[in-house]
Amino acid sequence: MLNGHLPKAVLISSASIVTIAFVAIASQTVDWSQMGRYLNQTITSEETGHTEPAPVQALEPDHRAGQEHETVLNETPVEDSLLVPAPVVRPVPETRAKAQQPQQTGGLLSLYSGQGASAPASAKRHSMDAIAPVATLPNRERFSSEEVNPLKQVSQDPVSTFSIDVDTASYSFVRSDLSVGRLPHPDAVRVEEMINYFDYAYAVPESRETPFSTSVSVVETPWNKHTRLMQIGVQGYKVPLDDLPPQNLVFLIDTSGSMSDVNKLPLLQQSFRLLLSSLRDEDEVAIVTYAGSAGVLLEPTKVSDKEQILQKINALTSGGSTAGQAGLKGAYALAEKMTGEGEQTRVILATDGDFNVGLSDVDSMKKYVEEQRKRGTALSVLGFGRGNYNDELMQTLAQNGQGVAAYIDTLSEARKVLVDQVVSSISMIAQDVKIQVEFNLETVAEYRLIGYETRALKTEDFKNDKVDAGDIGAGHNVTALYEITPVGSPATKFSDLRYGNGTQTPDQVSGSYSGELAFVKLRYKTPGEDKSKLVTTPVTSDSSDIPLSETLFAASVASFGQLLKGSDYLGDWDFSAAEKLAQENRGADRLGYRSEFLTLLRLAQVAER
Repeated sequence: MLNGHLPKAVLISSASIVTIAFVAIASQTVDWSQMGRYLNQTITSEETGHTEPAPVQALEPDHRAGQEHETVLNETPVEDSLLVPAPVVRPVPETRAKAQQPQQTGGLLSLYSGQGASAPASAKRHSMDAIAPVATLPNRERFSSEEVNPLKQVSQDPVSTFSIDVDTASYSFVRSDLSVGRLPHPDAVRVEEMINYFDYAYAVPESRETPFSTSVSVVETPWNKHTRLMQIGVQGYKVPLDDLPPQNLVFLIDTSGSMSDVNKLPLLQQSFRLLLSSLRDEDEVAIVTYAGSAGVLLEPTKVSDKEQILQKINALTSGGSTAGQAGLKGAYALAEKMTGEGEQTRVILATDGDFNVGLSDVDSMKKYVEEQRKRGTALSVLGFGRGNYNDELMQTLAQNGQGVAAYIDTLSEARKVLVDQVVSSISMIAQDVKIQVEFNLETVAEYRLIGYETRALKTEDFKNDKVDAGDIGAGHNVTALYEITPVGSPATKFSDLRYGNGTQTPDQVSGSYSGELAFVKLRYKTPGEDKSKLVTTPVTSDSSDIPLSETLFAASVASFGQLLKGSDYLGDWDFSAAEKLAQENRGADRLGYRSEFLTLLRLAQVAER
C-alpha cells in the first residue's frame, strides 16, 4: 500500500466517453484487489463534474485454482457512454511467458497514455478506450498456423502473387491480449491485418470509372540500412452512403450459452445498435438467431421502423448449444428472399466462433458459403469475446464469403467498423483483386513479402479469372510491404548462381527496364462481371508516390507485428525502436488510432519483461 492509500485515479472525460487510467510507482506495492474495488466505485459525470457511484455489478469470484477475481461493469447504454466493462487489475508479470506455451492471464488491462504528444481531444475515445475483459481459457482458442513468408532469390523466383486482404481482426485481437499485459500467440498475429488497420494518404481515384488508384514508394528499411522497403498502396473510390444501392442485411446472431459474457452478447447488442444508426431508412434488415436450434427473430424490416428492430435486439438472451450450420442456412435463405434487382445483400455473422462442428462440417460450410457468394450474397464476420474463439473458422468463412472479418473487443472498435467504415464494410467496388509483383533481376537480388501468408496465390492464378481473391470496399485502402535487397548489397543472404535459373538474364532485362526495381500488376473485376481488368505500375528506386511519413509509420506497424511473431529478419530492432519510429511519423491522427498504437507498443514493452 502507498502509506495506507490507493494510488490516485485519473478520470478523463470526452464526448460522453469516460476513461479510467491509473499509474503506480514501480518501487511501491499496490493492493490490486482494493484498487479494483476503488475504480469500480467511481465514475465522473462530464455534465456535472461531480463524482457519483457507478452502476456496477460484481461477478461472483472465480475460485478455480490459479485464477483471480474479476469485476466488470454492467452494460451501459450506447447513448450514455462508450465505457464498457471495467478493467481487470492485476500486477504486471515479471517475466515474459514463452509464446509456445499456453498463455496465462495477468498484467495490465487498462491502456495507459505513456509519454509523447497527446492525441487530439476528439480522438480520446479511441486512444484511451476501455477494453472488455479477456476470458481465462485462451488455450481453447484456435488459429491457423502458417510459415512466415521466406526470403526469396529473384534469380530463382522473380514473381510474387497474392490476394488483397482488407480484414483487421488480428489487430483488435492483439490489442485485447496486450491490454492484460500478455503478448499474443504468434499465430494470432497477421501482419498485413495490423498494417491495414490504418488508413494511409494514398491518391484518391477521381471517378468511378477507375475504382481505385495504385501508389508506390521505396525507402531505406528502418531496421536494415542495406535493404529497401517497397510500399504498394491501393485506394478505393469513396462512395457516399446516399449513393449506394439499397442494402439488405441479415444479422445472424449467436445466442448460445457461450455468448453470455459481458464482452460477447451485451457488446454485440450495443454494436448492432450502432450499425442500425448508420443505415438509411430505405435499407432493410432481418435477424436470425441460433442456439440449439435456429430461427427467424425478425422478418425483413425497413430501417425506418427502428423501434421494432431495437426491441428485437434488446430482447436477445443467451442459452443452449450452438447450431451454427442451421443458422447459416436460415440466414442465407432469408437473404435470397430479400434481394431485389439492383440491391446488395449481405449476411453479417456475429459470434464467438464456437460452432461446435467437426472438420467435415467446416469443409461443407466453406463450400456452402462459396456457393451462396456466387448466387449474390456476401458474408462478413464479427468476432466477440475470448476463451474459445475460433479465429481459423471465422477467417475461412469471411474469405470464402467475400466479406470482411473484424474482431470487436470494444465499443469504439464497433463504431470504427460499423459506423465510420460502414460504407466500405457493406459495399464492394472491386472483386477478386489480385496483386502480382515481378522483380528485376538486374537491380534486385532478394525480396520478401511481409504478411499475406494466408493469401498467397500461384503465379498462374493471377490471370485465371476462375480463381477467387479478396474484394475492396468503397473507400477502403490496402497496403502491402516488401523488403527488397538491391544487387550488390552486403545484406544479400543467397550466394550467386553460376548459371541462374535459365529463364532470365541481366541482358534480357537491360535497356528500357534497367532502372526499374519491379513491375506491379493488379487485376480486378467490376462487381457483376466475369472478366478481369489489368492495371500496371512500374517501380523505381526513386518512386515516392506516398508521403515518407506514411511509409515509415506503416513500417513501424509492420515491425511491431513481426516482433510479436518472433521474426528473424529484424536484427536488433525492438519494440522501443518501433515506438520511436511511430511517434516520429504519426502524422494526422484525427480519430486517435495511431495514438492508441503507440500505447500498444508501450504495453508490449511492459509485457516483454
